Amino acid sequence: MFVDSHCHLDFPDLASRLDELLARMRENDVSHALCVSVNLQDFPRVRALAENHPNLYASVGVHPDYENLAEPQAAQLASLADHPKVVAIGETGLDYFRLKGDLEWQRERFRQHIRAARQCSKPLIIHTREAAADTLRIMAEEGADKVGGVMHCFTESWEVARQAMEMNFYISFSGIVTFKNAVALKDVARRISLDRVLIETDSPYLAPVPHRGKTNEPAFVRNVAEEIAALRSIPIEEVGRITTHNFFNLFKAA
Repeated sequence: MFVDSHCHLDFPDLASRLDELLARMRENDVSHALCVSVNLQDFPRVRALAENHPNLYASVGVHPDYENLAEPQAAQLASLADHPKVVAIGETGLDYFRLKGDLEWQRERFRQHIRAARQCSKPLIIHTREAAADTLRIMAEEGADKVGGVMHCFTESWEVARQAMEMNFYISFSGIVTFKNAVALKDVARRISLDRVLIETDSPYLAPVPHRGKTNEPAFVRNVAEEIAALRSIPIEEVGRITTHNFFNLFKAA
């Protein structure tokens, strides 16, 4: 069985056909999925998905790309995470690709999420894009290693992966690893210890080969597993078994 460790089933283009998506998960041996929060306004929708479906889980957090919001505070995030189906804080992190200028507010928001994770003893889901050095620096300064978590939709170098793993983080591969031009990322997927690997879709984005151009969905996480299995010359069943174990080990999902 496979687990989609990061998706957005509350987004309108997926929520409107949830029954169909859940059925396709079953058809493709995808047993569970983690529905990830991107802002607090929509968090009740994410939490409701987890409450209403035994094989779905939720996180709580505010994505670094969301500007001009009331900034979440650590105590607020920790309080919202006090729920048996809310298994993580995030997604959070830094994004210097989509946003420019003075991004100190983004760094402070990231710090609040790490502090929340430490308060409630739940792992972090971290987004980083063109901001690896600052992401790792703030993780170290705020003691993110005390709770660990996952570097989601990983696209960085082996060195970034190594430093993150030293801070008790897992590395999650999305459909990007199936793309022909993702040469460096494929090398990371070959080198990394399997006991630190997760797989995800980031649905509805980044559909893997052979579904590129389509709306992504959790069932397609199987294609990510197939690519990792091919890169490492191991059976796909082994990738499924180990990444599923890693998911439940990290998120303590019940």
